[in-house]
Amino acid sequence: MNDYDSSYDPDYSGEIAAVTLVFVITFLVTFAVTFLIAYVLTGISLSALFRKTGVEQWKAWVPVYSTHEWLRLGGQNGNWAWLSLIGLGIVPSIFVYIGMHATGKAFRKDTGFLILGILLPIVWVCILGFGKDRYEPELIAQAGLRPPFIGHGAVPESAYAQPAFAQQPASAQPQQPEQPEQPSAPQAPATPPTTPPTTPPAQH
Repeated sequence: MNDYDSSYDPDYSGEIAAVTLVFVITFLVTFAVTFLIAYVLTGISLSALFRKTGVEQWKAWVPVYSTHEWLRLGGQNGNWAWLSLIGLGIVPSIFVYIGMHATGKAFRKDTGFLILGILLPIVWVCILGFGKDRYEPELIAQAGLRPPFIGHGAVPESAYAQPAFAQQPASAQPQQPEQPEQPSAPQAPATPPTTPPTTPPAQH
């Protein structure tokens, strides 16, 4: 005789819901703490870099806008930063890396240092922001790279609106060769003034 009561089915839905809730809460707390730590570290390190390069430090603490100014510091269009708001964060990241190459040149850093910046950007910023290296923006132009749009050594963005050859000052325009003077026609020699003949006085 089977004594199993088929009318009794254990209900685990409550336990599953509780475990799921704990998992979600743990995930959200972990994500929030990680985001907060990353935000603080990025703000501190980027503000130190901005201080060295002549950019207002408070801009390092504004999400997305800090990337906008970081791009401009590297001579890139800051508007690429707004693409991160629609899930295209990879695009501004690429231009940040290009700008990091130019900024690194101003600190006398080589290509190997750029690789560090791509792998560990926070470490890259901390080394430049808190290190003893001096920022020399003139080295960027010497390397043939685009100078910064903001900070020390900044240039107006309108400078890139037209080709460089169209912006040469008037003094730099090629001078037209002077036309040689045409020889003048030979002049007739001057004739001496003629004096009227004098008649001798009459004899009486």
